[in-house]
Amino acid sequence: MKEKIVTSVLIIAFIAFLGFFIWSYVTQKTISRAEPIKVGVLHSFTGTMAISETSVADATLLAIEEINKKGGVLGRLIEPIVVDGQSDWPTFAMEAERLITKEKVSVVFGCWTSASRRTVKPVFEKYDHLLFYPVQYEGLEQSPNIIYTGAGPNQQIIPAVKWSFDHLGKRFFLVASDYVFPRSANAIIKDQTAALRGEIVGEEYILLGSSEVKGVVQKIVQTKPDVIFNTINGDSNVAFFRELRAAGITPEVIPTLSFSIAEHEVRTLGSKLVRGDYAAWNYFQSIDRPENKAFVESFKARYGIHRVTNDPMEAGYFGVYLWAQGVEAAKETDPKIVRKALLNQSFAAPEGLVYVDEENQHTWKTVQIGKINAEGQFDIVWSSEKPVRPVPYPIYRSRSEWDKFLNDLYTGWGNQWANPGGGGTAAPANEPASLGQRALRGR
Repeated sequence: MKEKIVTSVLIIAFIAFLGFFIWSYVTQKTISRAEPIKVGVLHSFTGTMAISETSVADATLLAIEEINKKGGVLGRLIEPIVVDGQSDWPTFAMEAERLITKEKVSVVFGCWTSASRRTVKPVFEKYDHLLFYPVQYEGLEQSPNIIYTGAGPNQQIIPAVKWSFDHLGKRFFLVASDYVFPRSANAIIKDQTAALRGEIVGEEYILLGSSEVKGVVQKIVQTKPDVIFNTINGDSNVAFFRELRAAGITPEVIPTLSFSIAEHEVRTLGSKLVRGDYAAWNYFQSIDRPENKAFVESFKARYGIHRVTNDPMEAGYFGVYLWAQGVEAAKETDPKIVRKALLNQSFAAPEGLVYVDEENQHTWKTVQIGKINAEGQFDIVWSSEKPVRPVPYPIYRSRSEWDKFLNDLYTGWGNQWANPGGGGTAAPANEPASLGQRALRGR
């Protein structure tokens, strides 16, 4: 009797195992045969912005790989189409249109500068498509075709100015690249400084990609501000910080708080050059969360132990997961339907809980201010501790006044979003080829 029972149990177990094996085989075959979901990854792998954008593309592709390993989305694998914006805004617009009309992608993840985003925005609105934008920016914008996973002005710029006013000093010098984000950010800073009864002692701009910074640094030396607010983007930061140190300006003398320098840029600059300076973000690699530890470990395992993570990379990474959740909720990939499904989606991101605001499609995010240490990481010196509701348009001016401000910039630059004398072609500093770069070479 016992032998029959044992035999029956073994037969049942074998049948169950065989059934599971067949189910797994059929499922994998179904997934592999299903048409992949094409998505665009649009970043600069060449030009002045490659120093920052290549790492965001790598983090975006990592999220895609992770989701594919779990079976994809709706039983379909995600196929990234990687495109180089070349740090050139017309190229961004041209490639965005090609991704939508020729490649038939379901979504595009990309852009860094506001000049690139504002240039591609009409393309996404023309085709009623969907862009995930992963970088902190000046606000003053709200599009139904864009999910903003980076910070708005009240989630980075405004709290950073207040913290600096309370802890570092009341006299500010503004140094910036000459395009729409720094110009707008500085307008916000000036409005807030006036409200706080602080003082702007200088405001200087350099062309995007330029290394002509000596005159700017000389003016900083002459005016002796309490704090330098830095909205320089790209590899111009290398020349700027080297010139500061050559002029004897160290963080102990005059600290710099940057809005576009994170761990990746610190690694390129060298921590010795910028140790003791500050940056304002929503994410730092040093955040102590299990989700962040998993993200950092996964990124390093994929790209090398020497690599670091940063805020735009993390926003690019969790943006893919938010989109995947939206697709699963919509049960299809049509951008128009997925956009609706994305409203109020939340995700336990490496930085903390984030969720999409249904009114403006920006994400609720926690604000952090960090101080650069000797290891090239950031010691967090202040945090909002809870996610902050996004407010794209600062209260200092009406929306119509901000729109006029932007229009004046745009028309003043010959209907462009950056000073037309700008742009550069410098390659990223001695970085090994990223996954994104390798994907481009294979195209």
